[in-house]
Amino acid sequence: MNQAFGTMARVLAWALAIALVALPVVAVVNGWIGAERWPLRVLRINDGLEQVDTARVRAAVLPHAQRGFFAVDLGDAQRDVARVPWVAGVEVRKKWPDVLEVRIAEHVPFAHWGDARLLSTRGRLFAAEGVEAPAEMPRFDGPENRIADIVALYNESRDLFGGAGVQVERVVLDARGSWQLTLSSGTEVIVGSQEARLRLARFARMLPRLTTGRSEPLARADLRYTNGFALVWAQPEAAEAAAAAGAAAPAGAPANRVAVAPISHALRIQKHGLT
Repeated sequence: MNQAFGTMARVLAWALAIALVALPVVAVVNGWIGAERWPLRVLRINDGLEQVDTARVRAAVLPHAQRGFFAVDLGDAQRDVARVPWVAGVEVRKKWPDVLEVRIAEHVPFAHWGDARLLSTRGRLFAAEGVEAPAEMPRFDGPENRIADIVALYNESRDLFGGAGVQVERVVLDARGSWQLTLSSGTEVIVGSQEARLRLARFARMLPRLTTGRSEPLARADLRYTNGFALVWAQPEAAEAAAAAGAAAPAGAPANRVAVAPISHALRIQKHGLT
């Protein structure tokens, strides 16, 4: 009985000794004590940032840094910094005795996406709120799981129309898989869902021939035909009036929209058949 009691006493003594050693460590790691003794005094943010607001980064990191060197939660700090606009990736680490280092990679915008987001050169979508992106970037819209397809068609279309001095300003893929482009000339190109690349290549090849010698702008081209294109030409007077009124158009209204006389598709297909 005395032996068992002695064994239990020794176990309790060892447990108490371990607790006395471990509790201060746990308290320091959890920030209960030690923040004043081992504070984080220096915050280092990598150079070369052009868009990220370093003041917002500091504000995001400060609540975590105040817990001290041992208690700072690097994962939580990274999560909060990642929410700052333009941040594509972030790594937060500490360096003895009092340094917190933040390394940030910025988003590089490639295109506008829908009304409220941007698409980066890495193919990632991020919020456009608080972001001043170049207005001349192309505009995309469509299902998020088709980002790669939209970018690929844009790149191919840009090469196809570039030879004629025309830029591709907008690419839209709707839920039914139908493509639509807007060119820098103001032409809306309805491509459809079938053989999009083949149809665009044919149209781009014939575009200089179709527009040469015509004073009226090409307002719309429908490529969803086997043997040709349905073209709608804007009246020059209407085009000039629309351009003059463009500055006064409400936000979100289509630019340079003009009234055109209805024309039968059959006639257009006959006149502009593929060769």
